[in-house]
Amino acid sequence: MKTLLVVIFLTTASGLSQVTASKTEPEVKTVTIEEGAVTTVYLSPGYATSIRLPEEVSSVVVGNAANFKAEHSDSEPRLVFLKPITTRPAESNALITTRSGQEISLHLISEGQGAFQSRVDFLLEYRRAKSMLITPDANQSLFVSETRQVSQVRLDDAHRNSEPADPIAVALAQQKAVATPPWAGKELQAAVGESLKFGHETILCFSILNHTSRTIELLPPQIELSGRTASGKGKQIKAEPIAIAEYRMTTRRLGPGERADGVVLFERPTFKESTEKLELQLAEADQVDRPILLPIPFTATATILGGIR
Repeated sequence: MKTLLVVIFLTTASGLSQVTASKTEPEVKTVTIEEGAVTTVYLSPGYATSIRLPEEVSSVVVGNAANFKAEHSDSEPRLVFLKPITTRPAESNALITTRSGQEISLHLISEGQGAFQSRVDFLLEYRRAKSMLITPDANQSLFVSETRQVSQVRLDDAHRNSEPADPIAVALAQQKAVATPPWAGKELQAAVGESLKFGHETILCFSILNHTSRTIELLPPQIELSGRTASGKGKQIKAEPIAIAEYRMTTRRLGPGERADGVVLFERPTFKESTEKLELQLAEADQVDRPILLPIPFTATATILGGIR
């Protein structure tokens, strides 16, 4: 009988000590996105940590998949759920990539089951850093300028609005609305859209499609005047770059099957030779020597009325 009482006492004491030792301190944090920063996330067995991003998530990778689990659902495209799947203390890293190519780096720490004063991050709310630059769209990339969502407005009617419309933004919105551009190329496919005369300059629309199974990064678009010149050694190819005043792209980082749209604002030469042609040059960052060259009209196909830059 005494032995039974001792066992009951020890079991009760052990249970009380575990309850006392496993006190949880829940945390809810707001984190500002900073390039190159690593956020420490405290997890605990039996709890799920939610991470909310300012834009849709494209991928989540956990370094130690044996001790930590990450979940992401298309029904909640901005949420990622993390939790430890071991009761022992463990650490790892995780990388979250968003649709625009922004990378969120995390340091995961689980103190294990029964840890004293166990800290748990219940929710991490990521927010973009405030910028002195004008950012018209809440869904734009942190690296590439992107226009705000604009309902389809005819460029010829833009001057009739009570507030002056941004013709570059309107042109980009119209290019994004083109469902099936006339693609050219194999792995990196591109298409030229409408060419618009804007004062003394030209607005050129274009689209790019990643037709590979890997993620690619695009270089800024270029315009060049190319042709052949006669010399003492025969005909030689020349390529003269044309200065670009401004360009905008929805993104420069494309996952497999993803598309980017853009516009280029440039001042074309006043004349050219019959053998010369204007071309739009697009290339990947790791294949700059293999660009796509698309011919573009020397004379704009339409004119924006009332636009003064």
